[in-house]
Formats: sequence, structure tokens, C-alpha cells
Amino acid sequence: MGTVPAPNRPVSFLGVLSRLGTGLRDRRSSITFRRATSVFTLGFVSVMTVIGFTSSPAFGAAAINLGNATPDAVVAGTTITNTGNSVLTGDMSLSPGTSITGFPPGTASGTTNAANATSLAAQTSATAAYGVAAGETPFTTLAGGLVGGLTLSPGVYTASSAMQLTGPVTLNAGGDASAVFIFQAGSTLTTASAASVVLEGGAQACNVYWQVGSSATLGSTTSFVGTILALASVTLNTGASVDGRVFAQTGAVTLDDNVITVPTCSVAPAPTTTTTTTTTKPTTTTTTPTKTKPPVTTVATKKPGGTGTTHSGGKGGAGSTPGSSTTIIPKGAPATGEGGMAGSGSSPLGLIGLGAIVVFAGATSVAIRLRRRH
Repeated sequence: MGTVPAPNRPVSFLGVLSRLGTGLRDRRSSITFRRATSVFTLGFVSVMTVIGFTSSPAFGAAAINLGNATPDAVVAGTTITNTGNSVLTGDMSLSPGTSITGFPPGTASGTTNAANATSLAAQTSATAAYGVAAGETPFTTLAGGLVGGLTLSPGVYTASSAMQLTGPVTLNAGGDASAVFIFQAGSTLTTASAASVVLEGGAQACNVYWQVGSSATLGSTTSFVGTILALASVTLNTGASVDGRVFAQTGAVTLDDNVITVPTCSVAPAPTTTTTTTTTKPTTTTTTPTKTKPPVTTVATKKPGGTGTTHSGGKGGAGSTPGSSTTIIPKGAPATGEGGMAGSGSSPLGLIGLGAIVVFAGATSVAIRLRRRH
């Protein structure tokens, strides 16, 4: 028995328009939903990218390669002049100048090079290191360029003009022997008499750098730590000592009964595991009741200086004196703490992150509303 075909039914013009309108609406809804999904994905990826960048260790300061200048205690551009019994542990390099005077009575344990290929290579490396130190970011701005009386965590610190070490400054590595401290002085670096740089928490002199936009002058009996990278000249007054290096690009290095020691970085020993087997005999313990005193809370408002290791050379290296101390945690440092007197350099990642979060939230809302319609 065959199938009877259905009779043809007339289709009205309005019906056709209605079907076309429904199809267009469905198509628009589908396109809109796909666009919303794309925006949602873009916002999510943006948020994840910002989180990845801001949590990256690249925000910490990195050690600066001194290249051919690494073994030098002094590198100068025009002259190296000494008065008194200065003691240098390391090499001396002078380029393009030729005049080195005052040795003896001063002594240098390494080699002395003037206007030769070796001294030129050292000066070239010192100049390159200066440029690297000057370009380090992000940084923390030191209010008024004052460094004395502060406790600083690893990072980059800057002063738009002069930087002054007015007393003891403590550099705390927080237990990280590879932590780096970089100071950027827009113009001069000066220290008061008997000022000092104190290392604690595993900080090492080989990882401290002072980039100076013009000249550096260390006051008498200053106990200084780090490599000075000066654009012009460096002067050490009577009895000042440096656990580090003294580099001057275009000017002179002037010494007066000083001690300069090229530092070496020590590597933290690898952790070891020791297994001990013991036999314990049962014991009987008699407990006598004791009276418990209520806890006492003490609030300390001042911290005595010089609690770390003060690096000093032979003559008059003065330690720190008791006084108030402000702790600064720089932008990008691995630790957190009170902000102290410092402001931070601006970074566009905060604005990018905020925009990404707004786009992410808006796209999520649109996608949810469209999903509910379907």
C-alpha cells in the first residue's frame, strides 16, 4: 500500500518573513555569543599574563658583570695619586692616563697597568658596568638622597641628584647570599666622617654596587662596602676603607692612607642529610607544678646600630653607633615590610592588570547572560 503525499499547503508572505526574522535573530545571537566567548578568553589570558610577569624573579636586581675589571682594586681615567701607607689588595689600572704616584709608600698586591692593552680592557669593562648599573629597574627612590640610618633589603635604590651616607646603613640580604644591592646617584656620592655600610643576613660586598653620576668622596675613617662606579673621579679621605673597588671613568682616583680590598663571593654550601640511629630506654619523668607568669609585651622603638658585620680596612674603620633605624623594602624585593621613607618607581603593569581584570569581568557577565537565553 503506497504513501499518500501530503497536499501542498499555501505559505503566506508573512510566514516567510517571520521565519527569516527568526533565523537572523538566531544567527546574530550565535555571532554575539562567539564574540563574547573570544573577549572572555582574551581577558583571562591577559590576567594570567600580568600575574606571571609580576611574580617573575626578573624584578629583583641582578649581579653586574665587571669583566676585565674584576681583579682591579682601582681603575682610573687620568691619574692615580696616593699619600701615606695605602694598602690595595688587587690590581691597579689607568687608562688613558699614564701618571701613577705614591706607590711606594703605598702598596698593591696585584699588577699595575697604565696606558696599555690591559688597562684599556679594564676601563672598557668598568664603563660598561656603569651603564648596566645606571639602567637597572624597577627602583626605590630615597627621600632626599639620604642613606644613613636605614636598613635596606635587596634591590635598586636611586636619588635623582646627590646621594649622602650620613651614618651607618645596614644592608640585609634576608639569608640570601646572592642578594644584590644597587645604588644610583644622579650626581655626587658623599659620606660623612666615620660613616659605615654594615652587612647582615648573608649580604656580601661583591654584590653591592654604587653608580655615581659625577664624583664620589668618602669622608675620613669611613668604612665603605661595594664597588664604586663613578663617571668622573673618586676621592678617599684619610683612613677611609673600602671592601670593594674604586672605579673612575674620566677622572682621577685620589687616596690618602686608605685600605681597598677586592671582595670575593662565597658560595653557600649545599645542604647535607645526616641519618642518625639512636636507641631510647624508657624513662620515668616526675613533673613538678610551676607558677606561670603572665606574658609581657615589649615594644622596641629604636634599634642599636652595628648589629651586623662592619667591613673595615686597616685604619680607623668605624662601626655604627646606636640610633634610630628605618627599614625599607624596595619595589620588586622578595620580602615585604614597612615602606619607610622611600617612594617607588612607576610601572605600567599595574594599569595593564587593572584593565585586564575589567575586560575579564565584563566578558564573563555578557557570556553568562547569553548562555541563559539559550
